[in-house]
Amino acid sequence: MRERVLQKLRRIERQHNVHVLMAVESGSRAWGFASPDSDYDVRFVYAHERDWYLSIFEDRDVIEEMLPDRLDINGWDLRKSLRLFSKCNLALNEWLGSPIVYAEAPGFRDGLVSMIPHYFNPIGAMHHYRSMADHAITEHLTDGQIAIKKLFYVLRPLLACRWIRHTATQPPTEFKKLTVPVWVTAEEKAWIASRLEQKSVAAEAQTVPLDEGKANRIRSELEHCESDAGALPIHRGSNPAELDEFFRHFVVSV
Repeated sequence: MRERVLQKLRRIERQHNVHVLMAVESGSRAWGFASPDSDYDVRFVYAHERDWYLSIFEDRDVIEEMLPDRLDINGWDLRKSLRLFSKCNLALNEWLGSPIVYAEAPGFRDGLVSMIPHYFNPIGAMHHYRSMADHAITEHLTDGQIAIKKLFYVLRPLLACRWIRHTATQPPTEFKKLTVPVWVTAEEKAWIASRLEQKSVAAEAQTVPLDEGKANRIRSELEHCESDAGALPIHRGSNPAELDEFFRHFVVSV
C-alpha cells in the first residue's frame, strides 16, 4: 500500500502541478487502532508554484480523491494549511504527529511541529475533544452496546481531554501514548488494552458491551471537562510574520 500511495501522490503532483510537502496517514491507522477493514486515510499538504499565489482570484485549495481499495486521499494547499494552523486546527496538528509518514520536504513537518506550542489553544481544544467524545457516546451507545470503532471515538478524545487538563499541550496523535500517563489508572489501562486487542481483529461495525457504570463515569467526566476548560491558560495568539516567512520559504523552494 505504501508504494501505491506514493504512486498516487506523484500522479497528483503531475496532474495538478503541485509539490507535496508532507503526506501522512490519519485516522485509525495513525491513531494505532485500525481494524482489518479500516480505510487508508492519506492526508497531505502541497504547494503550488509561486505565480499561482499571485492571482487576484483564489482558486480551489483542496485536492480530494476517493480511490478503490479503501484509499482516501485528501490534501490542503499550503496557504490554507497555515491559515488553519494559526487558528489551532487540531486535525492538522494530528497529521503533524502521525507516526506513518509517506513523504515530507526537509524541515517542513519539524518546522510546524516546533511552532505548535505557540499556536495551541488549550481551551478550544478541550471543547473540541469533549464535543467529539460526547457526540460519539450519545449517538452510538444503544442498550449497552456500541460499535467497537465508535467506542474508540469516545475513548481517544476523552483521554485527549485528560492530557490537555494536565499539560495544556497538544495531545499526541498515537492513542497508546494517551494511555501511558499516571492519570490513566491501571484498571483503565488493562480494560483499554483488552479492547485494543479485540479491535485489531474485529470488523469496525462489530458491537461490544459498554456497561452502564462505565458509560455514566464517561458522561460525568465529560461534564467536568466543560468546567475544567475555564481553568486552562488563555491562548497566546498567533504571529503572522512567522507564518508568512515559513510560507514564503516553501513556496520559493518549489
